[in-house]
Amino acid sequence: MFVGIRSGFSSVKHTGNSFLNPQFRSSKTLSSSIPLNPLSPSTRNPMVSLIVATTSDPASINPANALLAMPAWQPGPHFQDDMKSYVNEGLRVLIHEKSIVVEDYLDKRWEEVTGEVVDEVIFLSKHTAASNKPALTVHPIGVPHLREGDVPPQGGKPGWAALPNPRIGPWIRLLKNIAQAHNLVPEFEITLEATHHGPLTIKPTMFLEIGSTEDYWKRQDAAQVMAQLVWEGLGLGLGGGTDVGNWSRENDKKKVLLGIGGGHYVPRHMDVVLKDGVWVGHLLSGYSVPMEDPKGETNVEIGGTWKQSIKAAYEATKSAFPGGEILAHLDQKSFKGWQKNAITGFLTEQNIKIGKPNNFY
Repeated sequence: MFVGIRSGFSSVKHTGNSFLNPQFRSSKTLSSSIPLNPLSPSTRNPMVSLIVATTSDPASINPANALLAMPAWQPGPHFQDDMKSYVNEGLRVLIHEKSIVVEDYLDKRWEEVTGEVVDEVIFLSKHTAASNKPALTVHPIGVPHLREGDVPPQGGKPGWAALPNPRIGPWIRLLKNIAQAHNLVPEFEITLEATHHGPLTIKPTMFLEIGSTEDYWKRQDAAQVMAQLVWEGLGLGLGGGTDVGNWSRENDKKKVLLGIGGGHYVPRHMDVVLKDGVWVGHLLSGYSVPMEDPKGETNVEIGGTWKQSIKAAYEATKSAFPGGEILAHLDQKSFKGWQKNAITGFLTEQNIKIGKPNNFY
C-alpha cells in the first residue's frame, strides 16, 4: 500500500540535523538555506536520482551511511512503512531491509507516491566472487538470455535488460581515480562487470558493488570511496559542480559500446572503456549469449537464446542513449569461428554496426 507525502515530513523525527539515525549524523551543520520541505512545489527538482540501499547488506548500508553523513541531507517523504528516505538537492536515498534484488519497480513506485520524475536508479550492493578478491565494481543489470519460464536466480525476468545508466563508463573511470586517491589500488580491483541480475526497473540503472567477502563488504574505506563516487558523480562535490556522465550534455561523440563476449569481468571491453570519453551500454559476457554447437553441420540455425539476448541488450542501450550510435564490440578471442560468424551475421541482419577499439576514441 502506498501512502502520499505527509506535510512537512512529520513521519521522520528530527531536531536540527539529527533526523538521521545516529550512524548517519554529520559533524557538519546543515545549511539554513535548505527548505524545511524540499519537495514543495516551489523547490521541487523535476528530475531526481534514486539511490537504493538495504540494511541487510553491509556493502550497501555502509556506503549509504557515508553518503548520508555528508552535508545538507533532509528527511524524505513517507514512501512505505518499512522504508526510509532522505533528500538532498536532486538526490533521493531510499533504504529498505530486504535483498537488494527483490524490490521491483522502485523508480515507478517512487514517482507514483511523490509525483517526482526519476531520472536514474543507482543500487549499492555487495559483490561475491569465487576468487574472494577485493573489488569495486560497476555494472548494468538484466537477464536477457533467460528463456520464458526460467526462474531468474537473482531477480529480473527472462529476456529483460534494464536501460543501462549512461554514467557507467564515466563513473568507472572516476571510481578508479577516487580509489587510487584513497590508496585502495592495487589492493582492490576496479572493474566493470557483465550485465546480470535484477531487480526490475524502468529508468536507466546501474549497480555499484564492493567485493568480494564479508571482511571487504564491511570495509569503511571502501564504503567512503563508493559514497564519494556518488557525491562527486552527481555533482555535489566541494562547492557544487557538474555531474559526471550526463549523456544529454556530453554526447558530442555519440558512439556507445555494446559489449559482446568474454568473461564476467569483460576485460577486452574494459580496456576500451577506461579510455576517456568512451560511453558504454550493456555488457554481455559469454554466458549471456548461449549458443548451441552445430557440431560441424553447415547452413543450420544456431540454437540458443543468443539472438534474443543481443537484441534485448541493443534495444535497451539504444533507448538509454537517445541519438547515440550503438556499436557492438566483440571479444573476438572468446568466440570460436562458428560463433563469431553467426554473431557477426546476425548483427548485420539487425543493422547493428561492429566497432573496433579505435572507433570509440
